[in-house]
Amino acid sequence: MKVFKEKKVKKESFMQGVMALMFSQIIIKLLGLVYKWYLTNKEGFGDKGNAIYSAGFSIYALLLTVSSTGVPNAVAKLVSEHTAKNDYKGAYKVFKIAFGTFAVIGLAGTILLFLGANYIANVWLLIPEAELTLVALSPAIFFVAIVSVFRGFFNGKENMKATANSQTVEQLFKTLLTVLIVEIVAICSKVNTNLMAAGANLATTLATVVSFFYLYLYFKARRKDLAKEIVKSKVQKSESICKTIKKILSVSIPMSLSAILASINRNIDSTTVKRGLQNFLTEAEALKQYGILSGKVDTLVTLPLSFNIALATALVPTITASKAKGDNIAVSKRISFSLLLTVLIGLPCTCGMILFARTNFKLIISKCTRWSTNI
Repeated sequence: MKVFKEKKVKKESFMQGVMALMFSQIIIKLLGLVYKWYLTNKEGFGDKGNAIYSAGFSIYALLLTVSSTGVPNAVAKLVSEHTAKNDYKGAYKVFKIAFGTFAVIGLAGTILLFLGANYIANVWLLIPEAELTLVALSPAIFFVAIVSVFRGFFNGKENMKATANSQTVEQLFKTLLTVLIVEIVAICSKVNTNLMAAGANLATTLATVVSFFYLYLYFKARRKDLAKEIVKSKVQKSESICKTIKKILSVSIPMSLSAILASINRNIDSTTVKRGLQNFLTEAEALKQYGILSGKVDTLVTLPLSFNIALATALVPTITASKAKGDNIAVSKRISFSLLLTVLIGLPCTCGMILFARTNFKLIISKCTRWSTNI
C-alpha cells in the first residue's frame, strides 16, 4: 500500500502557502506547550529536568543553526529562480548538490557533538548531567540538515504543504515520543532525572527521523512528475558543482547569521545565568531557577513568532520568482502585505505580553502545576 499517491505537483497561491505554514506553526507551538507542560509537571523531572534538557538543547540548537538554518530559504531561492525560467533541470541540480553538501555538513555536526559531549557538558555548560542529552541529540543534526534541503526544494516549487505537513508530523511524533520515552525511562530508572532528560531529547532525534522519511516518501511519490518537468526543461547554461555550492552558501550563511547570534546568546545565558544564580543560591536551586527561565518563560515568549516564520518561508520563493520574471510590482505588493500583516499580528502580541505578563505566566504555567498536583 502506497503512503502517497502519485499526483501532479500544483503551485499554491501566496496566501495558501502562508495559511498552510501558519496553521502548521500554531499546531507546532501548541504541541510544544503540551510536552513542556508534561515535562515540567512530571514527577522527578520538573525545573531541574528542564534545566538539563534545555542546556543540552541549546548546544544542539547552535550546531543545528550552523548546519541547517538558512538552508531551506537558500535552496528555495535558487530552485525558484530556475523554475521561473522553466529551467527545471537546473532546479533539480540545485537540490542534488545541496543534498550532498548538507549531508556532509550535518554528519560533521553529528560527529562533533557526539565526541565532544563530555567536554561541552563539563567545561562549557558546567552541567555534567547534560552529557547524555547531548549524545541523544547528536544524530538529529544530520537528519535535520537533509530535511532542510527537502523542505527548501518544495518551498522553491511553491508547494508549502510539504513543509507544513512534515513539520506538523515531526512535532506530533516529538510530543508523543517524549511522553512515551520519559514514562518508560522513569519506570526503568526509578525516576532518574538525568536519564529522563536524555530520553526527552532522544524523542527529538527520533521525530526528525520520522520527518525525513515522510519527506522522502513525499518526494518519491512525485518523481515521475519531476522527471516530466526535466524533459521539457529549457536548456540553460549549466553551472559547475563548485559554483552552485558557492551560491547556496552565499545565500544561506547571511540568512543564518542572526539565528547563529541568537543561538550563541542562548548558550551564553545557559552559563552566565546559572553562574550568577550560584552566587546567591545553592547549585541545585540555581539549576531549578534556570529551568524555570528556559523551560517556561522562553516557551511562552516565542509563541507569537510562528506567524513570522510562516510569512518568511512563503515570501522567499514567491519574491524570487517574481524578481526572476521582472515583475517588480508583485515583489512590492508581497513585501508591503507581509510587513502590514506582521505589524497587525506582532503589535497586539507585544502589548499583551507586556501588559498581562504576570497573568499569562500564572494562567499557562502555574495553573498547570496546580492541576498536576491535584491529579
